[in-house]
Amino acid sequence: MAIASNNSEQEVSGGGGVPLYVGIAPMQVVAVNPTMQELNDLGVAIKTEPEYLNVSIAGDEYNKITFWLKCIDPEFMTRFDVLVKPEARVSKSGKTQWVNSVGQFAYSENKASEAYDWFKDTGVRKAFVGEETLMDFIKSYANVANGDECAFESYNDIAKGNVKEIRDLIKALNENRVRVLLGVKDEKYQQVYTKHFGRLKPFRKDLFIKTLNGDYGAFNAEYNQTLDLERYTPGLVGPDVDTTTAADDNEPDW
Repeated sequence: MAIASNNSEQEVSGGGGVPLYVGIAPMQVVAVNPTMQELNDLGVAIKTEPEYLNVSIAGDEYNKITFWLKCIDPEFMTRFDVLVKPEARVSKSGKTQWVNSVGQFAYSENKASEAYDWFKDTGVRKAFVGEETLMDFIKSYANVANGDECAFESYNDIAKGNVKEIRDLIKALNENRVRVLLGVKDEKYQQVYTKHFGRLKPFRKDLFIKTLNGDYGAFNAEYNQTLDLERYTPGLVGPDVDTTTAADDNEPDW
């Protein structure tokens, strides 16, 4: 006889697929735009090659940067996508988004430094679609101090779907971690909140809460009020409206 039994008071998975989680979790990046074989080696069973270039979403085409994340305790993996394209990001009112070499972003009709005293003019240029979400994640994962340099050398290539420079950075920082907020959509899909990413230290739950309560901070998933990491159970806190857009969630209208 070989029966791996447990006390009936102990909760174990059974018949319901992989466990889902909600709350803030420290995660390690284990892959960026992996191939089918690389995913299989990570224990992700897929049978077709993932598509990352010229992906059609809501009638528009994007290049996709997919980060696979792993939590150590409890042990599980999930992923999230950043949709990018090699064109400037412009708000609904026609203002251009600008970025500089220290990872600051701002919208303005002309250079952002002319509109905001805090915006540094070093390396300023027009930001690409999806760039702010990507760089917010990289800044937290690489633990870049405010005011320090945070820019890729080949962002034109990244916007076209070439992730070599991102992979090189992740490989160099293989011991780093980032905090992400997890939720669940439709009671079966694990979701990663992409409007704020947290550093490992210090643990700032308040910054997640501030963003969630902001004008463009809604999370289109169920999540728990405490934001503590725990197994998902249906009926948690959900959004009032569907806030998902094709790219760069909740683009400002100013």
